Amino acid sequence: MNWTAYFAMSVDTDATAAAQHYIGGGADSSTIHPSVLVAMLVAIVLMWVLPRKYVILPFMAIIFLSPLGEQIDISGLHFFVIRFLILAGWMRMGWERIAQKKPILGKRFNKVDKFFLVWAMGHSIAVVLLWRSGAAVVNQFGVLWNVIGGYFLIRHLIHDRSDILRVVKALAVITTILGLAMLNEKLRMQNIFAFIGGVPLVPEMRDGHIRAQGPFMHPLLAGSFGATCVPLFIWLWYQGKAKALAVAAGLGGIAMAVTCACSTPLMAGLAGVAALFIWPVRSKLRMMLWSMVACLVLLQIVMKAPVWFLIARIDLAGGSSGYHRAKLIDTFLRHFWDWWLVGTKDAFSWGWDMWDTCNQYIQEGEGGGLIPLVCFILMIAYCFRRLGKAMRRVRWNSKQEWSLWILGCALLSHVVGFFGISYFDQTQMAWFILLAIVLAATSLAMAEPKPKPAALDPVLLHEPSALEKEWHGTRPKGRVKAWME
Repeated sequence: MNWTAYFAMSVDTDATAAAQHYIGGGADSSTIHPSVLVAMLVAIVLMWVLPRKYVILPFMAIIFLSPLGEQIDISGLHFFVIRFLILAGWMRMGWERIAQKKPILGKRFNKVDKFFLVWAMGHSIAVVLLWRSGAAVVNQFGVLWNVIGGYFLIRHLIHDRSDILRVVKALAVITTILGLAMLNEKLRMQNIFAFIGGVPLVPEMRDGHIRAQGPFMHPLLAGSFGATCVPLFIWLWYQGKAKALAVAAGLGGIAMAVTCACSTPLMAGLAGVAALFIWPVRSKLRMMLWSMVACLVLLQIVMKAPVWFLIARIDLAGGSSGYHRAKLIDTFLRHFWDWWLVGTKDAFSWGWDMWDTCNQYIQEGEGGGLIPLVCFILMIAYCFRRLGKAMRRVRWNSKQEWSLWILGCALLSHVVGFFGISYFDQTQMAWFILLAIVLAATSLAMAEPKPKPAALDPVLLHEPSALEKEWHGTRPKGRVKAWME
């Protein structure tokens, strides 16, 4: 699914027709439920009056606990609930900047933020160049409102340890609620979020399996949200301040991944949890990564099909479309010259079901070309790089180093999940939240003062005993020298 075009896309089950209606269309009237409208207004007021540290809580509650399709139509323009919340947040940021002289990002603007800006602008420019219409310009203005506005609002609201802990606790409460709701949907075949609109009342079924989706736009997205949050709840449990909540949220995330009946969330969750067990051999991580690359190269040589067709063999939930994902990668690479400059709007003509870009990396290329794809990969790479640097900086503090490792596991779960889904609903805000957490945590770690050498090596702290002094003379020659002799 195409994120950059989602907010103004009309619903059409025919692939060709859907490919021709990314720009324009959509609902021709307001579709917001009165309860959502009231909740949105309350959230906006809270975002204005609460202390800065609590502003993100009503923002997250409304975004993740209401369907994204709730919107108000004004003269043909679609103002989704998320856009009103982002606007309220930026108004709060502007007031703090003018009245209280508080910086929005200040020195915390880094390479990941720069790559993010190029990535977002690259997508929008590509869509405008592909469609060459005023409707495309209006559409991309709304997309940038969501993407850039949402990302930097979240970055502004998460910048210290208490912010990170508060946000993860909020995610834990939300995931617990969603896990129970999706479990109810699985057992009773009734989506309670459908009563406020935006999602179907009766869940989708595939090969006899009920696929719960909660307030999300697709079961894959619902399961991915829960699965990729599980490492964060392990991090929360490790902090020791909300263990019961962490356990409940972890079970809720697992319930979301299981009840959606999709393989991608299960693979993402398993990857994030499995990475935790690499902690004891983390010093060998570089060797392990290069060994994996060597294995993939060897498989590419000996296999009859390209190595990415291994994805076709993965089916953890039953009825998975692994072959379609493998074929999608293969077709994407074969049509490199069709999309490398500014993406393409003709992917539906490449083969059966090729319009369904259920792969985030492929969506980056088809939606914007090579530059957004490279920027997206660099964002992820620099996040891992920052985590590595931060871990080396605090290697004397095993608790803090372990916390950073867990964040890396959460990041890995998204990286794996991107091979089976592209984010086009509120799950993208969950991705932005994780990026903000990683950037804040690494900035704090790298700002730690470097410990003195004595703090790193117990040998340097050794004070010679009376027997050692007698052996080496009455006056020790220095702690290290006396010990070495």
